[in-house]
Amino acid sequence: MPVINFSYSDLCELVGREVPRDLLREKLPLIGADLKSVPEDGDELSFEFFPDRPDLFSVEGISRAVRAFFGYEPGLRTYKVDDSDVDLNVDPSVNEVRPYIWSALVEGNLITDPLIRSMMDLQEKLHLTHGRNRKKVAIGIHDFRTVKPPFTYKAVLPDELSFVPLQGSRRMTPAEILKEHEKGMAYAFVLDGKKRYPIIVDREGEVLSFPPIINGITTAITEETTDIFVDCTGTDLNAVKGAVNILTTALAERGGKIKTVRITQDGQKSLAPDLSPQTMSLDAAYANKWIGTRLTPDEMADCLKRMGYGASSGTTGLDVLVPRYRTDILHPVDLAEDVAIGFGFERFGASLPLRATFGVQDPVLEFGSSVKTIMVGLGYFEVVTLSLSNPKDQFVSMNLPDEKNATRVRNPVSMEHTLVRTSLLPSLMTVLRRNKHRELPQRIFEVGDVVLNGKNRVLLSGVAIHAKASFTEIKSLVQSVVSGLGLDFDIVQHSNPSFIGGRCAAVEIKGRQVGIMGEISPFVIESFELKYPMVAFELDLDRLRAMRAESPLSS
Repeated sequence: MPVINFSYSDLCELVGREVPRDLLREKLPLIGADLKSVPEDGDELSFEFFPDRPDLFSVEGISRAVRAFFGYEPGLRTYKVDDSDVDLNVDPSVNEVRPYIWSALVEGNLITDPLIRSMMDLQEKLHLTHGRNRKKVAIGIHDFRTVKPPFTYKAVLPDELSFVPLQGSRRMTPAEILKEHEKGMAYAFVLDGKKRYPIIVDREGEVLSFPPIINGITTAITEETTDIFVDCTGTDLNAVKGAVNILTTALAERGGKIKTVRITQDGQKSLAPDLSPQTMSLDAAYANKWIGTRLTPDEMADCLKRMGYGASSGTTGLDVLVPRYRTDILHPVDLAEDVAIGFGFERFGASLPLRATFGVQDPVLEFGSSVKTIMVGLGYFEVVTLSLSNPKDQFVSMNLPDEKNATRVRNPVSMEHTLVRTSLLPSLMTVLRRNKHRELPQRIFEVGDVVLNGKNRVLLSGVAIHAKASFTEIKSLVQSVVSGLGLDFDIVQHSNPSFIGGRCAAVEIKGRQVGIMGEISPFVIESFELKYPMVAFELDLDRLRAMRAESPLSS
């Protein structure tokens, strides 16, 4: 979880009053934080905040939450957004590279050490968590007076132009930055495999940013800066918008005046940012059922106001206004959770069980643990990935036909998470793609759930990548795993489009297939932007567990 360090005096100034340190120690963790350091006389405070609340990754966001939660200024915090004459045009060339951009102009900022420190720290915290280490979201802030709109967001060839990057001493092309600059080398993996690189320029061709790598030195923020231009690029539009909302409202908490930027993309015009509250409904009975209370709608409204919402009793429950910087609110159950937080966890009470019971480990988990022990002993590292995936990773990149019976997400918040995975292998391939800049060999495995024909199945998958990966290696591994479970098995010839023909086999027990293994096909390797031979296997643990229970060897 990200640790936020901030000044106690700065916090009190933003809140508008002196907040007792004892109150911070007692109450701030109830919002979703872990106390790190609140000294009696020092000015430096430190809290570790949960990653689902990126709006609290700055002292400005914390002060806003304190004002509402501590009862100083409960209710919805609104921000005025005025129009500007700034235009940002998006060229279609970025669609295959980094397709989304959102923006804002914040005028009248008073640049101080606390502001600079907070904004830099907020950027990096958002990059690491909300932005998935800049791959999903990357933010840039610029001195607006040094450039001339309209701005253009486009993709260029690696050596098409040059500029002086931040912390640089000479003009460099994007290709040179990725190979020679400290930031370029650190984040080159984000653009690996791309034939063009994203660039933001002004009307005279001056480079503002080479996202998601580094800004140009021309727009560096200084003590003389008053107007800040914010750009945010990424692969998920909702995440990109959320990052801009968090950053611009943080600047507004210090007196900045937010103005819009007109964005034109694919013939569509948009005004960014949009800070109008999102309207949601919350059924009081639904919330009470989830959190175990008997609160009235009016009492729930008061709880939500302590969490910074606008809330009032409606005809069927609660009408809730959700601030745009709350990117974590996706479903009414999230509102129910905030009702509980606003009510106060300390008020729920506790009771001891009336009967003494003895717990036993779930048979499925126990079997999975034994399998994990075997895999770790064979030199594989365990990973845990998301259960949601997408057709491209699950089927297209794996050279498989689209599974029409796959369980789809009705209203996905991201194009990367539109269905429940049917195999673990694509998830492991994605992990290797994100770590392809690490040294080889890499050997990873996962025990996890998939959904096949509407039913949950527990699978074990493993992947190895290195220059000498071969069928013999993966066959030996699978034999060790299945034998280690005390089962007799057969290895028979098999065909699967994800594997090289003639180098794929099925694992069978009593004539029933329980898994596959083999050498991954070059098409699949290239689809996941990898470059070395790979071997993989996948076993159905539900079937293996059932067969071991039937086997005389297991007794």
